[in-house]
Amino acid sequence: MTAVELSEPTHPAVSRPTTGARAARVLQRQGALVILVIVVVSAKFGFDRFATTRNVTSIAEQASFLGFVALGMTFVILSGGIDLSVGSVFALGGVLAAWGSQHGTWLAVLLPIVVCSVIGLAQGLIIARGGLPPFIVTLAGLLFARGMVLAITDEGSTTYKVPTGSAFREFAQGELLGVGYAVWIVVALFAVGGVVLHRTSYGSTVLAIGGQEDAAALMGLPVVRTKVVTYAMSGLLAGVGGMMIASYTSSGVTILGVGTELEVIAAVVLGGTLLTGGSGTVLGTVVGVLLLQVIKNVINQVGSLDSSWQAVVSGSILLAVVTVQRYLARIERQ
Repeated sequence: MTAVELSEPTHPAVSRPTTGARAARVLQRQGALVILVIVVVSAKFGFDRFATTRNVTSIAEQASFLGFVALGMTFVILSGGIDLSVGSVFALGGVLAAWGSQHGTWLAVLLPIVVCSVIGLAQGLIIARGGLPPFIVTLAGLLFARGMVLAITDEGSTTYKVPTGSAFREFAQGELLGVGYAVWIVVALFAVGGVVLHRTSYGSTVLAIGGQEDAAALMGLPVVRTKVVTYAMSGLLAGVGGMMIASYTSSGVTILGVGTELEVIAAVVLGGTLLTGGSGTVLGTVVGVLLLQVIKNVINQVGSLDSSWQAVVSGSILLAVVTVQRYLARIERQ
């Protein structure tokens, strides 16, 4: 044998992520959690009422309503899309639930779920099969859902009330172990969402589409079906959130949901999900939702600051997080 034949085969060097890349990945995914811990600890020592059981429970309950919508948005953004209609669909779900409660609890529950799911399904079909940009399609969905709200409420002049003694009120006003039902329900949904994202073929397909849609299609993955299901689920969860807020307030308030789509997108992005799709977790969205709600609560604790500062602070943090995410992603690729 020749020396060449006796020599062992060579293998290309396997590139391993550097320490800096690994640290960048951790910070990108857990940065919001670090900020949340800092804010909570600071508020605990800065305000006597912040760490009380009543206040903590209130934060959880208020965050739960946003959480329903944010869970659906997480899957949409992970797939590389966007859903601007969720705020209006959220409001529509509340109005439909309040109206339906006057005719029975089952109608109050099923009507917003069915109608809002159909809106999401229609948007998904147009986006996936028609090839239209999600931004345009869901912007049209926003206008459509908001128009339905105004039509049902006679331009906002009619406010539907949940009847006194209706079992529907218990959906969000009832408590288990001192915590509202809405919190328990949204926690259960996020747990299911985590399993779906990381333990099912649907979740893998969502991430693949967000990472590179053309490559996912070439691999034979059900791109169209997955996108349709994702937008339908977003509409359904927005409707559920609206239904729960109607139960909590005992009415269908037309002004609810204005700007909710932006707040939800902020929560998802704060939680570490990339706006370009393909990377993120539902647990990160939980952190993002809690962070926004804690910021609101802290500003209310200050008292001397107007509520408009909530948007200023949240927007500033969002801009900082997105900028840092972009920088960390560049480090991770090196």
